Amino acid sequence: MKSLKHFLVAIIAITVSATSYAQMADHSKMSATKTETIKVSGKCESCKARIEKAAKVDGVTKAVWNEKTKILTLAYDPSKVRSADIQKRIADVGHDTPLFRAEAKTYNALPSCCKYR
Repeated sequence: MKSLKHFLVAIIAITVSATSYAQMADHSKMSATKTETIKVSGKCESCKARIEKAAKVDGVTKAVWNEKTKILTLAYDPSKVRSADIQKRIADVGHDTPLFRAEAKTYNALPSCCKYR
């Protein structure tokens, strides 16, 4: 009977220590995804494809531009990429964002259906 009690105490101790150890994981290394919406100038399906392609860089898990609202919805890992970097890439392909305006040369090279200025 005494050895049975010792056995049960040992099982309980092992279970508690294993559970405690599992909860000690270092959560600081886990990356958090940030979701953000950005106004991006554009007009058509070609714009949508161009904007979304420019936004999809390493660290971006979602980039969807709505043609009607002109809003780009982004989900990204801020430890890998910054919103400003994504907006710069979008401006570099001819579409204005709150932080960057597309250069005239790039904008003028867009197809006529994509001109929004």
